[in-house]
Amino acid sequence: MAANPLNAGNFIHNTTRNADGGSFLKRLSLSNKTAIISGSGGGIGFSVATAYAELGANIAIWYHSNAKAVEKAEELAKQFNVKVKAYKVDVRSYEEVEKAIDLAVHDFDGRLDIFVANAGIPWVKGAMVDGPIDHYRDVVATDLDGTYYCAKVAAKHWRRQKLEGTTLTGEPLVNYTSGSFIATASMSGLIVNIPQLQASYNAAKAGIIHLCRSLAVEWAQFARANSVSPGYIITEISDFLPQEIKDIWKDKIPLGREGEPHELQGAFVYLASDASTYSTGSNLVVDGGYILP
Repeated sequence: MAANPLNAGNFIHNTTRNADGGSFLKRLSLSNKTAIISGSGGGIGFSVATAYAELGANIAIWYHSNAKAVEKAEELAKQFNVKVKAYKVDVRSYEEVEKAIDLAVHDFDGRLDIFVANAGIPWVKGAMVDGPIDHYRDVVATDLDGTYYCAKVAAKHWRRQKLEGTTLTGEPLVNYTSGSFIATASMSGLIVNIPQLQASYNAAKAGIIHLCRSLAVEWAQFARANSVSPGYIITEISDFLPQEIKDIWKDKIPLGREGEPHELQGAFVYLASDASTYSTGSNLVVDGGYILP
């Protein structure tokens, strides 16, 4: 059995710190950092990619079925003068995830700073008692298993970077504190949505939140792990639902409307940047107040 790195619950003191902090704007900058974002061919993922690119990050955009991601990556690179490349990846496969992360790190100066596990699909089959098992497996494999696979492979790179302080090619890591893993969870991991029925999706998102909390403990020496839990956001993931259901949502949201993808950018930027070096194991809820009543 491997030795317990936590020494029976006693954490190693004095992880990396910056006592004076320095310029806040500089800490928000993602200049020359490498970010991989799964499920970023559109919707929330692409909105996050846009924010990161504007702040100077080089970005690996992962997509599964949205082939427009290749063209969008090229446009993003030109708009912000950063390196952006699209990769087709099925996050349900550990082997594909491992190969794609290793390739992206190789392609992007041998370093990894940020991983956003955003790939996800909705449950669209109503009550679980009548729902097909194959759909359950697909939702859990994409939303929860895929997040786990991404975290596992990214962590290997962050652990090596922290121990060796270099890129894959042996160059010193510049502007690097630790890895930052951010998973897109959901307010559905905290409450039960109505009137739509989506037990497996809710369970998968709850699993993501607790996974990140657990990883925050395991990775304390070399990376931070956090999640963002959006409420109802206007993206294609909810296109299958009729307007009558969306009107019921609005009756339950204090702000009275669905959110826009760009309204999540602040949460993802904060957690990716050095403005959040003391934030790990947290879950930022951005839901217009839905879970408050």
